[in-house]
Amino acid sequence: MNRNQTIILAIFVGYLLINAVIGILFSRRQARESKLSSEKNYFIGGRNMNGLLLAMTTMATYTSVSSFISGPGAAGLTYGYAQTWVAAVQVPVTFLVLGVLGNKLAMVSRRTGAVTVVGYLKARYKNDALVIITSLLMVAFFIAQMIGQFTGGATLISSITGLDHVTALIIFGAVVIAYTAFGGFSAVAITDTIQGIVMCIGTFLFLFFVLRAGGGLANIDAGLQGNLPDVYDNLTAIYKPGTLLSFWILVGFGTIGLPQTAVRSMGFKDTKTLHQAMWIGALTCSFVIVGMHLAGTWAGALVTTEEFISSDYFIPYIIQQIMPVGFAGIFLAAPMAAVMSTVDSLLILASAAIIKDLWRTYVVKNNPARIASYNKHVKLASMIFTFVFGIVVILLTINPPDIIFFLNLFALGGLECTFFWPLVGGLFWKKGTGAAAVASSLGAATSYVFCYYNVSIAGINAVVWGLLVGGILYFAVGAATSRGKSLDEDILDKCF
Repeated sequence: MNRNQTIILAIFVGYLLINAVIGILFSRRQARESKLSSEKNYFIGGRNMNGLLLAMTTMATYTSVSSFISGPGAAGLTYGYAQTWVAAVQVPVTFLVLGVLGNKLAMVSRRTGAVTVVGYLKARYKNDALVIITSLLMVAFFIAQMIGQFTGGATLISSITGLDHVTALIIFGAVVIAYTAFGGFSAVAITDTIQGIVMCIGTFLFLFFVLRAGGGLANIDAGLQGNLPDVYDNLTAIYKPGTLLSFWILVGFGTIGLPQTAVRSMGFKDTKTLHQAMWIGALTCSFVIVGMHLAGTWAGALVTTEEFISSDYFIPYIIQQIMPVGFAGIFLAAPMAAVMSTVDSLLILASAAIIKDLWRTYVVKNNPARIASYNKHVKLASMIFTFVFGIVVILLTINPPDIIFFLNLFALGGLECTFFWPLVGGLFWKKGTGAAAVASSLGAATSYVFCYYNVSIAGINAVVWGLLVGGILYFAVGAATSRGKSLDEDILDKCF
């Protein structure tokens, strides 16, 4: 490891430790000031996020390693401006998720006492099969997504410091698992806010130094013409219309159904906070996603004959070539922030799914002695599960996949198919029944996995078929099973 790599590693480790300390201290302060139970404090942070926290944690949770490494890398090496235009579909995600789910899900979760998306589904449908199916599918797809994110964090550290993959993986995983386990949702929210700010700074630095190294847009354009002759091609020359439709659904419209972003709608303070978060989130998400992909495209003009194992190595390589070591360390904290903010959210939700949604509901039940023990030990149990779950993912990541981008998209599609219709339909359609939600969730997820491996039509991603099947099942079964029946009075009172 040379001097520059040592400096960058020191910046990395310092950044990781600062996040851990701030997250744990903030969580403890929130717990002291909150009058809610340990369970609610740990899993939803006391429902008192302000506009900045809500915007940044939503944006940072959604923005992953693909937004900083794989996507911009693919733009610079292969797809050019087409990748930037496709990525721009993600710009309204924060605005869309908070706008559609915000007030409604916040009110219902407070009335029902739900602190997780599965907890909301349990209160809305009163169906045990749905709780078990969605919890298990959530954890399964979270494992796939976290393998991609852990791989991204380890690849980033190893590619710029020279450390081997396993050592880099352990450094990254240990810190993120620790502050998530000890701090809970409050730690996740405050560290996500720090990470969101770091992402914005990193994006600015990347844009500035790429323009500087390229000698301005005119020189960059000349370089792109040589390295990427198709850089200005029409979108449909690179992406089929079916692929474009798929991206619009997968990373745009469909994100309403992601449990890791939907749960943010349960934890804010008031309506004013929600409106502030919608605008702050939309602006920061626009700057980070479009800025990174645009700079990634321009960076394609700076490449000579360098060979890359995959596009995941392109951005770390370019950064070390064009930035002074101190700035490089600061920038590379940005994709690290993107990875951390996604991983910590998945960890806390996986813990909630097992401890709160399954253990509390089906093991503790209504036994007074067990309830008392659960309330006393819920935080400790959640911490232990978070550690164990994180270690399992680390072990599964020792032999990583080649392209992080595709594994991340696979997991996103699976989560959207599982949750979209039960979540959105449950909020806005009174005839949605437990049978409809089960049929939709299970049918959509099964169709998605089958089509992902076996169906290829006009470049359309399997998520389109999964959501289509899920929607048909939800409304058909809902209409059939609700005919002649009145809605449960408790559901009607609390959910509508």
